[in-house]
Amino acid sequence: MHGYTHEHPSQLTERQQQDVLDKSIEVLTEFDGGRRPRGYTAPAWATTKHTIAQLQAAGIGYDHSFMHHDFQPYWAPDPTQTSWVETDFSQKAESWMKPMSTLKASAVVEIPANWHVDDWPPLQPSPGRAGSHGYVDVESVERCWKEQFEFAYEEYDEFIFPVSIHPQVSGKGHVIRMHERFIQWVNSHEGEIIWMPLEKMAEEFREGRIAGVKIEGGVEL
Repeated sequence: MHGYTHEHPSQLTERQQQDVLDKSIEVLTEFDGGRRPRGYTAPAWATTKHTIAQLQAAGIGYDHSFMHHDFQPYWAPDPTQTSWVETDFSQKAESWMKPMSTLKASAVVEIPANWHVDDWPPLQPSPGRAGSHGYVDVESVERCWKEQFEFAYEEYDEFIFPVSIHPQVSGKGHVIRMHERFIQWVNSHEGEIIWMPLEKMAEEFREGRIAGVKIEGGVEL
């Protein structure tokens, strides 16, 4: 799921977020012959403190919106179970400089997001929209993806590398060629390389077949 009309959750009330989630589940369940959606990505990755709690209550198995880690899955923290003081610029700074409470894990598996392996910001022209360039050379994007993969390959015995792509971006000829080169390059590495959907990553993590990051009295990265 990715919203109904790509509404940014950060601009919605808690009730509006819930209504969009409920409607999305209804529509996709009907579309898929009675099979409920299993995962969620927040539009623009603009989450709120209600996002994980609502997904958990709806029985959604995984999320792909947060960036606590780059290459390891983990149980997403539930911010509704965490206390902190919101920054209020109308008050003295000392009023909000308080330590937050310990993060508590939810039952939602987080498959981490990463702007640097998302095709949209560098390759989708969006006039007047901050954060999107649109005309970055694909060789620069390809090099960035390769360098991140190389880092993970050297530093971890086991890792995941979720890449976010959009059909209206990666469906263009020059970007398709970049994906072809990148896939061939990844497959050239020694060791077991497995391509799988995010749902499968979450399942593998949940069943202990993919290593991840644990939350024990806080976020352990």
